[in-house]
Amino acid sequence: MIDQDKIRQGVRLLLEGIGEDSSREGLLDTPDRIARMYTELFSGMEDDAGRHLSRTFHADNNEMVIEKDITFYSTCEHHMLPFYGKAHIAYVPDGRVAGLSKLARTVEVFARRLQLQEQLTGQIADALMEHMQPKGVLVMLEAEHMCMTMRGIKKPGSQTVTLARRGVFETDPHLEALFFRLLAPHS
Repeated sequence: MIDQDKIRQGVRLLLEGIGEDSSREGLLDTPDRIARMYTELFSGMEDDAGRHLSRTFHADNNEMVIEKDITFYSTCEHHMLPFYGKAHIAYVPDGRVAGLSKLARTVEVFARRLQLQEQLTGQIADALMEHMQPKGVLVMLEAEHMCMTMRGIKKPGSQTVTLARRGVFETDPHLEALFFRLLAPHS
């Protein structure tokens, strides 16, 4: 559970640690603002993907479903800096489909935690497999990491791409190739 009092205390200590005066006018409300912001940014800590994926609908068509370009924002657990990008999700139903917004909500559940992109990709794929029970899932994330762009190596625009394949996407290379063809921009 998120403890806003501890966050406020931590922010005050952080401000003092970098040599700031936490009682300065411009910083007086900063600990409270950050506590409220962290409550929003890390709301996935208290959310369950199953809640969003539990309602499915009968579908006669068991062809691949793709939802692409789902914007997400997350926070790197190593530096506590943002990383953000696009999620692309494909699944092959087994008689049941989820509402399209449920896929985006699932991304949000896991993105709103301290994360590693590789872990985030797998968590989304595993949640879809567990709660929707499709024939297969493929999740691809493309993200820019502020820990690489504003500090350290300082390479803005660099993208990290991660992929998680489950079920038929692990065994059918033609299905995976179709996903990538459909993901490509059409001219």
